[in-house]
Amino acid sequence: MTDSLVSPLASPEEQDAEASVRPKRLSEFVAQERVREQLEVLLHSALRRGSPPDHILFSGSPGLGKTTLAMIVAAELGGALRMTSGPAIERSGDLAAVLTSLQQGDVLFIDEIHRIAKPAEELLYSAMEDFRVDVMVGKGPGATAIPLDVEPFTLVGATTRAGLLTGPMRDRFGFVGHLEFYSAPELAALLQRSARILGVAATQEGIAEIAGRSRGTPRIANRLLRRVRDYAELRSDGVVNVSSARAALKVYDVDDMGLDRLDKAVLRSLVELFGGGPVGLSTLAVAVGEQPDTVEEVVEPFLVRAGLLARTPRGRVATAAAWRHLGKKPPNGTFGVGATTAPDLFTVDGQPDT
Repeated sequence: MTDSLVSPLASPEEQDAEASVRPKRLSEFVAQERVREQLEVLLHSALRRGSPPDHILFSGSPGLGKTTLAMIVAAELGGALRMTSGPAIERSGDLAAVLTSLQQGDVLFIDEIHRIAKPAEELLYSAMEDFRVDVMVGKGPGATAIPLDVEPFTLVGATTRAGLLTGPMRDRFGFVGHLEFYSAPELAALLQRSARILGVAATQEGIAEIAGRSRGTPRIANRLLRRVRDYAELRSDGVVNVSSARAALKVYDVDDMGLDRLDKAVLRSLVELFGGGPVGLSTLAVAVGEQPDTVEEVVEPFLVRAGLLARTPRGRVATAAAWRHLGKKPPNGTFGVGATTAPDLFTVDGQPDT
C-alpha cells in the first residue's frame, strides 16, 4: 500500500521478529500502567473465583499493543487463544462455527471488532451474555432456530475506531481499556528490552535517538530498531549508537520528529502546491499518489497529533509548525501565526471528526 515505515504490511521475517519481542505476561508489558493494573485485578480475581472474567475491549491507535494484550490475557488465564478479525466474519454462521468450537476457559480475540457484520454481531450478543447461540436452519416461514450452548469463554475485542462500535456491543464489555501513545522514556525502556532479546548491541543514547522518532508507537519503535541494527552491521561497527541511528534513519527518510517520506510528501504538497490549504482529502491524496484512505488513516493521525495539520470544514490546513518544519516562513494568517481562532476539528465533509 505504501513504503511508509508505519505500513501494517510486513514480511514473514519481520513478523517473526515482532513476535519474538512481544511480552508474554503482564509483568513484562511496558507502560500503560493504568490499564495494566486494572487488567491484573480483573484477571486475577476471576482466577480466584474459578470463572471466566468479563469480556474485554481494547481501543487505541494501531501498534500500541492491543493484540499483545489479548495474548497476555490468554496466558494469564491459562486458556487457549482463538484469533479472528471483524472483516473475516461475514456471516453469522462463520461466527457460530467459531463459538461452538470453543472450550471452557478459551479466549476469543476479534481484531477490528467494529467491522463485524451486523448479523454476526447480533449472534454475538447472546453468546456474550448467556453463552448460547441460536442458529437458523432453513429460510422463510419454515425457518427454525436451533439453540446451541457455548462453553464459557472470554471475548477480547480490539478496535482502532471505538466510536464506530454500536451501543449494544459496547455495553456488553465488562472492561474497556484505552491504550495511550507511549512517551519517549517508555519507548526507550521497551527498546532496551527488545535489543536484549534480539541480541543487538546498543547504547542508551542510540536507543533514545530511536525512541524520540518512533511516534509514540511500540511497533514503529521495534521496526526502526531493526533497521538501525541492519545499517550498523553493514556500514558501522554493529553498535546502535547515536551516529549510526541518525545515519540509518536518514537513509530510511525518518526525520527528527519521526516523519517519513509519505508524511513529508503530504506536508510539502499542502504547503508548496496548495499554499497551506484548505484542500480536500481526495485532492491531497492525488497530489501524493496515494489512496485517500491511506492518507486519512495512516498519515493524518500523527500529523494532527504533532500539530502539523488541522482538519477544517473546508479541508486540510497546514499549521505554522508545518511551514517551519519544512524550513519555510509561515504567511500571516496561518493557524498559529496571527490567527484569532483555531480551526474547528471537522472532516472535509463537514461532519464532526470522531
